[in-house]
Amino acid sequence: MLTAALALLAASAALPTSLPLDAATLALLPVASATLTAHGKSHACTGVWLADMAAAAGLPAGEALRGPALTTMIVAEATDGYRVAFSLAELDPKLGNHPVLVANACDGKALSAADGPLRLVVPGEVRSARSVRQLRALRVVALP
Repeated sequence: MLTAALALLAASAALPTSLPLDAATLALLPVASATLTAHGKSHACTGVWLADMAAAAGLPAGEALRGPALTTMIVAEATDGYRVAFSLAELDPKLGNHPVLVANACDGKALSAADGPLRLVVPGEVRSARSVRQLRALRVVALP
């Protein structure tokens, strides 16, 4: 029991508190694409997968995503304070396999000031409520 508690403490202490959103960090990750459907219109967007960003920052992925790590969330926040949450489990290709794109361009153009410079694209969702515009932060939260 004590060993499990110490392992949990060590795992939670090692988690980053946020994911970097700077252009240099994003440029290190593979380019990906997804379709954004919002307000009855579809847009071809490019950027990087949120799961790739999380893994690059040291968050558990694949076989390492188990036990207490399954309660880890990424909270996306817009400049106006709008927030949405994604679990690592839902993002991981070997578990939930629900990819989320951190987009910096749609339809071949950089995002407008009203939408960018970054936004989330959540393919397959009926409503685009979690496709956060004007993304300013990705915070990592480990639930108790």
